[in-house]
Amino acid sequence: MPVVTVPILKQGDVLIASMQEALSDHALIEFRDRLSDQVGRARARVVIIDVTALDVLDSFATRTLRSIAYTAQLRGARTVVVGIQPEVAFAMVQLGLTLESVETALDLEEGLALVGAIAGSGGHAAH
Repeated sequence: MPVVTVPILKQGDVLIASMQEALSDHALIEFRDRLSDQVGRARARVVIIDVTALDVLDSFATRTLRSIAYTAQLRGARTVVVGIQPEVAFAMVQLGLTLESVETALDLEEGLALVGAIAGSGGHAAH
């Protein structure tokens, strides 16, 4: 069975990864590793992970998103997870799954606005 790959787009110093469908554990690990590599290659300051299309985030996926955010932070990038659907958020609360210190936003537009001060023009933080 082929591994589903998550597209990672570069917009200035922002990487945007859009998860179009639920991923197997193997695909999640591949995504984590590829995204971590791209943070360095692209000299990204911000990583936005769009999960709008997902109707479930299980414990492994949640832990992997936290791992991605922490790895990106160690490499100098801020991570925002956007698009968590209401039913997914409710299920996560019911199951005790948390994204802890990972920033979240309602949708991609709000995520981009949230990091706008960092992304700015040319990748320099606003002063």
